[in-house]
Amino acid sequence: MIISLFRRSFFIAIASIPLANSSDMPSASNDVQQPNLDTLQKKLAKLEASYGGRLGVSAIDTTNNSIIQYRAKERFPMCSTSKVMAVSVILNKSLKDVGLLQKNITYTQQDLDNSQYAPITTKNLSTGMSIGNLCAATIDYSDNTAMNLLLKEIGGPKAVTTYARYIGDNTYRLDRFEPELNTAIPGDLRDTTTPAAMEETLKNLTLGNVLPVPQRKQLQTWLKSNTTGVTKIRAGVPKNWVVGDKTGSGDYGTTNDIGIIWPPKCSPIVVAVYYTQDKKEAVADKNIIASAVHIIIDEFSRTNKCLTN
Repeated sequence: MIISLFRRSFFIAIASIPLANSSDMPSASNDVQQPNLDTLQKKLAKLEASYGGRLGVSAIDTTNNSIIQYRAKERFPMCSTSKVMAVSVILNKSLKDVGLLQKNITYTQQDLDNSQYAPITTKNLSTGMSIGNLCAATIDYSDNTAMNLLLKEIGGPKAVTTYARYIGDNTYRLDRFEPELNTAIPGDLRDTTTPAAMEETLKNLTLGNVLPVPQRKQLQTWLKSNTTGVTKIRAGVPKNWVVGDKTGSGDYGTTNDIGIIWPPKCSPIVVAVYYTQDKKEAVADKNIIASAVHIIIDEFSRTNKCLTN
């Protein structure tokens, strides 16, 4: 396992992700206090051991570009955190197709049955839904039918992986539709990413220049309106902090959350936390996400006094 917290220079960030040099992401400070890596590693290792599975963490404080990573280069099943990339493909396509988000999509009861989770699309079966509303349902309620309809609109899971490569993410891979992408079989590379790759991509999509301002702000709005993350990242930060996130869960006790945290008067923190187990019937305990985020925020508070004011 690898854990690190270090200063990523602004030059390196620009060189590695040429599309993401936004003014939303401040340059690195020259006086970042270095943490006690042994202590931080022990905290996350102890947390991981207490739950009995495998924990992956990657987070960046964009105030000073300090980074915390733990098993950050290992692959984890994405489950519904994959939906952020799919919605981003739609937002990117809307740049050329100006009426795309208003386009109405109709579907059948069979579509609802096949997805196994359709809290919003079920209510609109008779009328169909606009692609914009399907995006909102996909992010805010993790509606599987909405996700599948978006995937069909853009050419399937492979089209999402192609877009990931286009924006510089060479790790993300989406192979299946909902709900099959949630099998989370240990060692299965399908529908996986690494915490480091997802944290970087989420930062680029929401704070960088991968998407133009209107599309970027729309993605932020949908993430902030998410209804499924109350017990995850949001539970690990003070109540007055703003969070935009996308959760995921699957077989083998898999539970995930990726998000952007906006502390008052501070630059955003971007975090990706993944957790999975080796027994198919294992129960996902969402508390591990909040606990990991709490450790992350405590450490970032040592290197960024803005977080304690």
